[in-house]
Amino acid sequence: MKYSWGSHPNIKCNELELKSSSDLKNTILDTDEFIIHGNGRSYGDSGINKTIVKSIDYNSVISFNEEEGILEAQSGILLKDILKIIVPKGWFLKVTPGSKYITLGGAIASDVHGKNHHIDGCFSESVLSFNLMLSNGRVENCKKRDELFLASCGGMGLTGVILDAKISLMKINSKNIDTISIKTNNLQETFDIFESKALYKYSVAWLDTSAQDIDIGRGLVSIGDFSTDGDLSYVPCSSKISIPSWTPSLLINKYTVKIFNFLYYNLQFKKIKKSKLSFDRFFYPLDGLNNWNNLYGKNGFIQYQFILPKEQSYKGMNEILKFIASEGLFSFLAVLKLYGEENENYLSFPLKGYSLAIDFKLSKSLYDVLKKLDKIVLKYKGRIYLSKDVRINKEDFEMNYSKINQFRNIREKYQMNKKFQSLQSKRVKI
Repeated sequence: MKYSWGSHPNIKCNELELKSSSDLKNTILDTDEFIIHGNGRSYGDSGINKTIVKSIDYNSVISFNEEEGILEAQSGILLKDILKIIVPKGWFLKVTPGSKYITLGGAIASDVHGKNHHIDGCFSESVLSFNLMLSNGRVENCKKRDELFLASCGGMGLTGVILDAKISLMKINSKNIDTISIKTNNLQETFDIFESKALYKYSVAWLDTSAQDIDIGRGLVSIGDFSTDGDLSYVPCSSKISIPSWTPSLLINKYTVKIFNFLYYNLQFKKIKKSKLSFDRFFYPLDGLNNWNNLYGKNGFIQYQFILPKEQSYKGMNEILKFIASEGLFSFLAVLKLYGEENENYLSFPLKGYSLAIDFKLSKSLYDVLKKLDKIVLKYKGRIYLSKDVRINKEDFEMNYSKINQFRNIREKYQMNKKFQSLQSKRVKI
């Protein structure tokens, strides 16, 4: 059984289930420590412990106000199931991550972000309130600017169990995204496109990590917004291809990645390409491939995601991309995004600047290389994303999370640290 999307670490867990709030209270009182576990889409060890409580079947919709666009649901519901309900009615999530196979509770606990952070911020901006069960079994209704709200949004499940949440939605007139893809020649041009197109609601770039010298940072920048064509006839895309668990890790190597990157970059012949995509293809391209994480073999992979302050972003990204190229750490998945202002939540990842997420196949030498990357990130006053992390140490983690002590104080105040623990929380001591 894999509990991490990166297939690492792989440990045996005692599995309990969230079926009702009354049963959960008994579980909390009777269990020494545990962590809530959604659909297992966190890349690292944030949802893993000796004992986990699975929320995936606690997934009912409580109410949906179609006039005002307000939905209330239990925390185990997947975003894909919310979308099936709201899109035909002309509504969409204000903020969505790169997969719709995550739970509502997980979206809050990670305070996920998407391609529109520079305009709309994190997922917590859409959260009106949620019910949180604490370490003594008491349920607190948490609202914006409450200390439990600030600690729980981005708190990685370490403040309690989110039972249900009420979120506000965004009005749309189509299931389609009017998209412009722009081919860039280097990192400076990629940054220039982001800045000149910053008024577009959605923006993201795929980078060719195998590019060398003057081509460093070249890629494809995609910008877009919802169409106004009135087409709300949503039929979810079904995954037609599944990657088997026995896929050999040799399939991903520097040669196959270089070939893939060359083809992917050059298959767009024109400098600018316009198209109309379904939101499934625009927001969730990898969801179209079942179990794509198996591509890396049984040992798994690490997604390394960091963010740098805007004034440091270009110089820092340039140095990091050159370092990756020099180490031969090519990746077919390297995603660059622009971010807006940092929010008030204690452990939310985003700050005003640029982030890069890169997948690396796990190897014996990878940890040592990533330690060197950590040093570069910290040199430019960046931070690492907990939802993707599986190996950062306490000192490096907390260096640029300025509100870490506020979070620790909340954990101690409500005795959360005695009940809610993950392998990650123990490693970074939060």
